Amino acid sequence: MKQIVQTGPASVEVQEGERPSPGPAEVLVRVHTAGICGSDAHAYEYEGGYDWIAMPRIMGHEYSGTVEAVGEEVTSFDPGDRVVEEPIHNCGECFQCRNGEENICQNFSITGMHRDGAYAEYTVVDPEHLHAVPDAVSLADAAITEPMSIATRAVLTRSSVNPGDDVLVEGPGPIGVFTAAVADSLGANVLVSGLDQDATSRLPLVESLGIDTINISEADLETHANVRTDDVGFDAVFDASGHYTGVETGVEVVRKGGEVVVVGIPREPSEVLMTPVVRGEIDVISSYGSDWTNFEQALRLMENGAIDAEAVVDDSFSTADPTAAFEAFLNSEVVKPVFTFAAT
Repeated sequence: MKQIVQTGPASVEVQEGERPSPGPAEVLVRVHTAGICGSDAHAYEYEGGYDWIAMPRIMGHEYSGTVEAVGEEVTSFDPGDRVVEEPIHNCGECFQCRNGEENICQNFSITGMHRDGAYAEYTVVDPEHLHAVPDAVSLADAAITEPMSIATRAVLTRSSVNPGDDVLVEGPGPIGVFTAAVADSLGANVLVSGLDQDATSRLPLVESLGIDTINISEADLETHANVRTDDVGFDAVFDASGHYTGVETGVEVVRKGGEVVVVGIPREPSEVLMTPVVRGEIDVISSYGSDWTNFEQALRLMENGAIDAEAVVDDSFSTADPTAAFEAFLNSEVVKPVFTFAAT
């Protein structure tokens, strides 16, 4: 089978590999579409925090596909079923898992990093990690369920956003765009901030979804926030920038009694002045990963048309040249590049 393999820092190759066979309790999935996310890009660069990944490694954890075959012990899925995988697998035994906090399992593992992933024509997975894709959702769109589930967790589980709230989302990368889309689906008044590097592709894509944007390389965010919220401040700020200044900026423009939800993971230390946080009773909250419910929420939002997944997915990249897709993503030229492995 065809597979995309990382062989070293910023080095990916298209190779021929042996098609896997499912064990008695496993499912063989024929991959249809697989996307690139921020963690894939960091792994591709093999930067600090990802340099533990053993090479060579078949990458990819965001994907959709069709069940090709099932092991003799599998009863929950049948050949022909359309599925997506929850790629962060919990251990089920640590304190967090037993406490209903599986998304922050102490001993988690990630498809495409701890084990070979879905940048291939076929992959094998345990059935408990699979979700059925609704008939109304195409497999091309379903491939973004995992990043969409991160957004549903941030907005629907971790925040207290309500219809009519003024919301800022910092960073128009995949998670930022999906977070904005989920908040918009609730009826919030959403603004997405970006930089000059986002002005060519990412901010225009957000605007095509009917969501307001601001390029803070050219306009002052605090001034804009005052005008937009009548000097009150945003009810909620979601920092999906992954930059160490994101939380600081969020605290500056959120209202007293508001909340800052940190979704992106900064790679540098942040210095947040706590005085306005305490005096303003501002909640600074983190949101990490997702759980089973968040996956189902993401699928339902796409099923009922509340989220236009097709507008975000870019399938123009070829599996024959995976480097081009990674470099386009890292250069902010595209929000969600995907590889298509199966035409039907």
